[in-house]
Amino acid sequence: MPYLKGDSPSLLEGNVPSITQAYVTSRLESVQRCAANPSLDDMLDTEDALAEQLDSLPYLMRYQYDRSAQYLTSIMDPTIEYFKQASQQPCPGPQLSLMEGQLTWLVYITGAVIKGRLATSTNADSQETLDGDLASRVFALLRVADEGLHTSRYGERSRQRLDVAFLHFLQCFRKVYIGEQVMHSSKVYTRLAERLGLEDHSAILSVMLSKIGTNLRVYGASEELVHLSLVLFQELAAGYMSGKLLMKLDAVSQLLVAHTSEHYAFLDAPGNGRNRTTYYATLARLLFMEDTPARFRAFVMPLHQVLLQLGQAVAAAPTAAALRQTVPVGKVAGLFRDLRGIAAATATRRTYGFMFEWLYPQHMPTMLKCLEAWADVPALTTPLLKFMAEFCFNKSQRLTFDSSSPYGILLFREVSKVVVTYANSLALTGQPSAGASGGAATTTAGGTAGTGVTGGSAVYDTRYKGIWICLLALARAMSGNYVNFGVFELYGDPALKDAFDAALRMVLSVPLVDLLAFRKLAKAYFALMEVLAAGHANVVAAQDTRTFVFLMSSLEMGLKSLDVSVSSSCASAVDNLASFFWRHVASAAAGHPETSVGLSGGPGGPGSSAPPHGAQQMAQHVAQHPNIFPELLRTLFEIVLFEECSNQWSLSRPMLALVLINGSMYNDIKAGLITSQPPERQAHLAACLNKLMVDVGPSLDPKNKDRFTQNLTVLRHEYRAKA
Repeated sequence: MPYLKGDSPSLLEGNVPSITQAYVTSRLESVQRCAANPSLDDMLDTEDALAEQLDSLPYLMRYQYDRSAQYLTSIMDPTIEYFKQASQQPCPGPQLSLMEGQLTWLVYITGAVIKGRLATSTNADSQETLDGDLASRVFALLRVADEGLHTSRYGERSRQRLDVAFLHFLQCFRKVYIGEQVMHSSKVYTRLAERLGLEDHSAILSVMLSKIGTNLRVYGASEELVHLSLVLFQELAAGYMSGKLLMKLDAVSQLLVAHTSEHYAFLDAPGNGRNRTTYYATLARLLFMEDTPARFRAFVMPLHQVLLQLGQAVAAAPTAAALRQTVPVGKVAGLFRDLRGIAAATATRRTYGFMFEWLYPQHMPTMLKCLEAWADVPALTTPLLKFMAEFCFNKSQRLTFDSSSPYGILLFREVSKVVVTYANSLALTGQPSAGASGGAATTTAGGTAGTGVTGGSAVYDTRYKGIWICLLALARAMSGNYVNFGVFELYGDPALKDAFDAALRMVLSVPLVDLLAFRKLAKAYFALMEVLAAGHANVVAAQDTRTFVFLMSSLEMGLKSLDVSVSSSCASAVDNLASFFWRHVASAAAGHPETSVGLSGGPGGPGSSAPPHGAQQMAQHVAQHPNIFPELLRTLFEIVLFEECSNQWSLSRPMLALVLINGSMYNDIKAGLITSQPPERQAHLAACLNKLMVDVGPSLDPKNKDRFTQNLTVLRHEYRAKA
């Protein structure tokens, strides 16, 4: 703002360009120093430090952009020219490595400067022209980098760094100059058209796709370059406009036909397992932009052939051991990674239907046989289980079957078979000390220290990883809203009960300390508990006392988690279980009986007041362990009143049911909370707590529950305001 500027002369105009020039020069000289002394740390290999410098650089370079750009191009032009000559004329290896290192810095700097474009600048057109000048030089360098003698350099580290820099530049250019907000009339494209004939987004996307394809073909052994190339490909496909433009390119059409390891060797590299999933998810996303069954069948035909060959091997193998000797495990694991990628891209009912009809029922038995044969090989079980967890996930309501279709039930049966098979395999390989062996959480944690977190990653890789994926798959299948679970009991189908039993067996094989310590395991377990408590509280209640106490103890510990998703899931589970107990057991004892008419699981029909299955067992559990609900209520009060929690509303929802259940013990809990505070705050807390039940009746109807939550919120604010 001019009126804020003083009269004193500024030194920025002269010094900032000098600083940027000195920085660029120092980076080029650092390449020579690192080449002369290999013991020095090369910043090109230090990602965090490099990113920090590149993020700050645009503010300096663009202060007097014309001078900075002129200096940068004066260095780039001769270096690029030498590099072009080296593609045709042999050049000593050390000299070429030095040149590649300097170009790497120049490409990084150019990308960073373009990414920092000041869109609101008054001279935006001139800045875009300068961006075009710099970008045209990098795109020209891209053209020659994969030609002539340079094609023999892919194994050199200096060349790999240069290709990483190219991908960084392409990402920066994509974020600024490719997308829905960028006009084709941008001055950048004018300059690119003048210098290189790249007139629009499609031309640039073609260059990017060509570079991605080259990297995937030549860098199969470099997980870093394959990953960065696929990330760029994925983000290009994810954009609405860029995705549509990609689909118009002949190269994409060819890629959707020729996408196997015969054409892209990185698919066979053992280190590229995760990259396979990203690769096929991106291809499938592009494929489903034009969701025609014929194109889908042509796309999956190579995978279909692999499944058929695998099915033949399964049929011919008399035992699991014979199958393991016949089929390479890497081939099967890669197949399931590919399938998971395609499944992840099915975002609509129609596209999911393509995949479901392809795989079910023909190939499901083959998948189950593979799990049985390689159940003790995490390299295969992990991708297989993750595929199943994705396949049964009803995201975007893609699993919407016709009302007369049995496919939802049949899909759940397949999930049940997978979960049961994996649980049985774990039982055969032996278990650590049972999580419920001590009854209480403290006993369990203390009694299993030897098999707990101190066991390192080995127990996670061999057991816990498969367990949490199974729990996740079951939670997704049960919360997908495409299965009427009453059908299983009605027709004597054991799939639901078997899945419950298998999941609980796996959970009880994990020490509670580990269940809470491994983040993914904890999130999957508590997500499943939330689903079970919401729709199958009677199943949880009907467990034996030791199991029930373990489950409730784990929920109490989960409420204290710093992970909001975990504590919210626990609060929801506690809310449903406490509500179940109040409605069917405690309300009658308190003189405020609530009807169970029409509740799922009740043995009586309409008008019946008989408690549902599990209510009597839950009453017995609580009678043997009367501190279960008081401890939960005390824990929730301490968290909501005395701690910072972003999910206070979620944590407050189960508290009314717990207050009603505890009855006279509620006063003891209040007294304990009051005495736990400093003397000068006790009277204030007591006054606040006395307002909690104002206008709140002994029922769990929604309005009453909301009134309690409002009172608790006011109580919390009043107490903390004076604390």
